Amino acid sequence: MAIDLKVPEVGESITEVEISDWLKSEGDSVAKDENLAVIETDKVTLELAAPADGILTKILKGKGERAAVGEVIAHIEAQAMAEGKPERPKLQTAAARPAEGPAAAEKPPERRVREMAPRAEEAPIEIEREPASTPPRQLARPAAEDRREEVVPMSRLRRRVAERLVAAQQQAALLTTFNEIDMSAVIALRRQYRDLFQEKYGIRLGFMSFFVKASIEALKLVPQVNAEIRGNDIVYKNYYDIGVAVGSGRGLVVPVLRGAERMSFAEIEKAIADFARRAQENKLKLEELEGGTFTISNGGIYGSLLSTPIVNPPQSGILGMHAIQDRPVARDGGVVIRPMMYVALTYDHRIVDGREAVTFLKRIKEIVEDPPRILLEI
Repeated sequence: MAIDLKVPEVGESITEVEISDWLKSEGDSVAKDENLAVIETDKVTLELAAPADGILTKILKGKGERAAVGEVIAHIEAQAMAEGKPERPKLQTAAARPAEGPAAAEKPPERRVREMAPRAEEAPIEIEREPASTPPRQLARPAAEDRREEVVPMSRLRRRVAERLVAAQQQAALLTTFNEIDMSAVIALRRQYRDLFQEKYGIRLGFMSFFVKASIEALKLVPQVNAEIRGNDIVYKNYYDIGVAVGSGRGLVVPVLRGAERMSFAEIEKAIADFARRAQENKLKLEELEGGTFTISNGGIYGSLLSTPIVNPPQSGILGMHAIQDRPVARDGGVVIRPMMYVALTYDHRIVDGREAVTFLKRIKEIVEDPPRILLEI
């Protein structure tokens, strides 16, 4: 019996997907719920599973092609597996397909760019030794085939990210203000309670939960940063859905902590760790990436010292965290070395004034430099 493999519903506003990759080839046997293909939308990458045991007999949409929601992209012959469970046939040899397992994961993908090492039929470049007083000869220029370029189609997710970033800069009046935070108190607090926290909650206490908590308090103080422009109106939001930018294998995604004001430190840390893990596995759900009233991006994990993040429309602000660096600072008339972090707030100047932006960052600085303020709400 032939079964159609169709593109499923992936979101209210999504009518088309792109076939990012096929995990099986025509002629391969498949098991029910085994992942067959990877499909990509404007916002998320999803794995498409087999609806039943059988043989993948025909692929109708190849890698890189687009397909509408509900469209048939492959055929599976379910009856072939039901009769005696035959050995799983393959149309391609093992050499044509990458092997499974840890060894395959470590093997880099083949690229179309030639390696710089000379091939057997190419004569190596020889350099003649000359007296020290004679200027050295210049090496021969590289052959044309060693300067080839590789053209890779931009993924649907990357195209969508590019469109949104350009739109944000064109449609909003973006401005960035900066401050710096002494991280000594937070570092000492984490060191003091690190083991107890992990023993009780099964997750390490990171910096992000402190900044999420501090951001919520700052948003309460400066509600314009948590608002958005909708037509000719300003919509103030009395809830705090904080987006946390995380890197995935296919680009930057921003899953959202819903109702972050009601979450504990442990709940925030667990949620962020789960987002990061599933982002790498391309298993984030579409609804987890939608909405959000404010975003936090931590470029410090990649070593960034200072940057100007771009807002995530229709939001009006984004907080950029950066690397912690020991720097000399003035304290009580003397110079001391402290672990310092630059922070940046990019905001839509149409709705947020400079005074409010400075006030927002100052509030975050006060809370992070004196963490008990979070509990005392002062």
